[in-house]
Amino acid sequence: MMSNNQTTAVSPHALPALPYADDALSPVISANTIGFHYGKHHKTYVDNLNKLIAGTEYADLPLAKIITATAGAADKTAIFNNAAQTWNHTFYWQSLRPNGGGEPPAGLKQKIEASFGTVDACRKELATAAMAQFGSGWTWLVLDGDKLKVVKTGNADVPLTAGKKPLLTIDVWEHAYYLDYQNRRLDYVNAVLDKLINWNFAAENLG
Repeated sequence: MMSNNQTTAVSPHALPALPYADDALSPVISANTIGFHYGKHHKTYVDNLNKLIAGTEYADLPLAKIITATAGAADKTAIFNNAAQTWNHTFYWQSLRPNGGGEPPAGLKQKIEASFGTVDACRKELATAAMAQFGSGWTWLVLDGDKLKVVKTGNADVPLTAGKKPLLTIDVWEHAYYLDYQNRRLDYVNAVLDKLINWNFAAENLG
């Protein structure tokens, strides 16, 4: 519990702890990549966001509200980008787990089969969307109404602003995979889907 005289010294947003050790996703994603991606890129978004919102109407808002309040506002682009990238990365780390992949939990599997036909068809659509994203961005499994869909977003954009509920994501910015895979994005995406994707996290988000 912090006292009143400490409140000004505490940043409104902190870099969340990784849900696993920095070498836990190796060899698919190396500790070296995690060190740069989480320790530098993700941390920089958090630090920049805190500087940008200090003393503004966004200072006490949770990330999701900052994102929806600044989306599409030309004069708030920097705040949106750093808030969305902070949120996206936290969501991405949770979308992965050691010994992931395999079969989704029963409820999610049923929903996937109703929406895509098979789990493999869903995986293929995620991989296709990841490869179709030109430049930097994200591939998402989302709940849109009562149906699951695969969508891709560019740069910092997030499906929240379009009224879609994210279930899991794959980061396809080059810094997510370049140290391990260089320009072989498809190898990275397929390895994530085969060995790291956290279907349990998606099932929790589905509710």
